[in-house]
Amino acid sequence: MTTIIKAADAAQFLGLVPHLLGFRPTRSMVLVPFAGSRSLGAMRIDLEPQPAREGSAEPAVILEPPGETVDRLAATAIGMVCRIASADAVAVVIYTDETIVGGCLPREQLARAVARRADACGIELRDALCVAGNGWASYLDPERPADGRPLDLLHSDEHAERLLPLGDGDQHSGARLPTVDPARLAEVTTAVEALTGALGTNGTTSLGAHVDPRALHSLQELDDVTQLLERMIEWDAATAAPFEMAVAVLCLSRPALRDIALLQWSGSVSDGVTALEAQLRWEDGEPYPEELGTRVWGQGPGPDPERLESALQLARHCAALTSGVRRATVLGMCAWLSWAQGRSTEAGDYAAEACASGAEMPLAEVVLAFVNTAHLPDWAFQRAA
Repeated sequence: MTTIIKAADAAQFLGLVPHLLGFRPTRSMVLVPFAGSRSLGAMRIDLEPQPAREGSAEPAVILEPPGETVDRLAATAIGMVCRIASADAVAVVIYTDETIVGGCLPREQLARAVARRADACGIELRDALCVAGNGWASYLDPERPADGRPLDLLHSDEHAERLLPLGDGDQHSGARLPTVDPARLAEVTTAVEALTGALGTNGTTSLGAHVDPRALHSLQELDDVTQLLERMIEWDAATAAPFEMAVAVLCLSRPALRDIALLQWSGSVSDGVTALEAQLRWEDGEPYPEELGTRVWGQGPGPDPERLESALQLARHCAALTSGVRRATVLGMCAWLSWAQGRSTEAGDYAAEACASGAEMPLAEVVLAFVNTAHLPDWAFQRAA
């Protein structure tokens, strides 16, 4: 069965969708699953821009991607909805730069494919809406105006304030690293150099005459690395002392320490201890426990969202305060922490930048593969349910 949201309600609904996402989507298909009358968040899929009309720089209106691509997108979209056990309905919104002409809506084949797939899976389609460059309308409304309804009708009400705050920009804006004051960058860079200088070639502490005592004090924190990692996600990364941030950069730019941090921040201190012990045994030649790797793939109990977000903000500041291979390694952590929160577009942007460094970036490559195959962690769907 299909229930069409009336025009006034649809306008209000479209005003709320960006707040569900936390940004204003562009060139996207957004799915809002429902359990009865309650929405269960929102999911977004990238849409490639349509080819231009021959001899024109303007985007096409009627041209559609090949049928196979449309069907694959529809299957992916409804498949994601079906992973939420309590979802029994969905509203679909397609955002495009293309225009509505003569009542013909862009991406209509895609909307129809989604409707067919939803019906086949027993998911009620509440509405299928299009927000185009010159107006908006419902694909299910046979009486829609020739040029769509005015975009200025789209507005949110006081309920939007109870949802995610609406950030500036679109889905890619969240991957922009924080702006760092040059003086602070210089201080942290000097601290990182002091820390690496205090470490011998085999990773042990050097006691040379020119070693900065602050570096030695900071490296002593690594004697209890899991407690250090726990304190790190409580820091205000924007104001933490230079040597504190330097230690964080050191931890997140060294894969062995970064992996311990990943498992601890997505779990608990005891998970960090388990990961540390497994790492030490692996260095002695023992196999790394497969069960620890399942967290990386998005399996197991859902992490605490606040811990993940705190860890991500720390990692973002660390990436902004370093460069080269170190930054690329930290960006791999940013990518995973974003992906673990269901923010695949940000994750893909971080991972792509990390991989562009030219160095081997296994974690970033794994996350990029997740994003390219629309793979999300199991707990993203459990939390929605």
